[in-house]
Amino acid sequence: MLYEYKVVPAPTRGLKAKGAKSVELRFANALETEMNRLARDGWEYLRTDTLPCEQREGLMSKTTVFQNMLVFRRQLTVKAAPRGDAAMRPSPSLSAPAKPASSDFAAE
Repeated sequence: MLYEYKVVPAPTRGLKAKGAKSVELRFANALETEMNRLARDGWEYLRTDTLPCEQREGLMSKTTVFQNMLVFRRQLTVKAAPRGDAAMRPSPSLSAPAKPASSDFAAE
């Protein structure tokens, strides 16, 4: 099976919802909302990774911060090749090189 992957930043703030009074519940709601949004497009949640990211700090220095990323995947649909003799024959456009038209070249 072949998959394609999508990586998005994890939410950093909670999302208000009815009944979500605590910070934890609001954060869970934000995460759930994002995961369900991507699931509607066929993306399956795979994992969460925390990865280093180098960024500039001031004019000359750099610092490393860690980003939480949500990883999703979905299966690629591969079209089956036709079977039989047609699959073995080259297409007409590939069988012979195209000859330039006589109007493309000027006589010297």
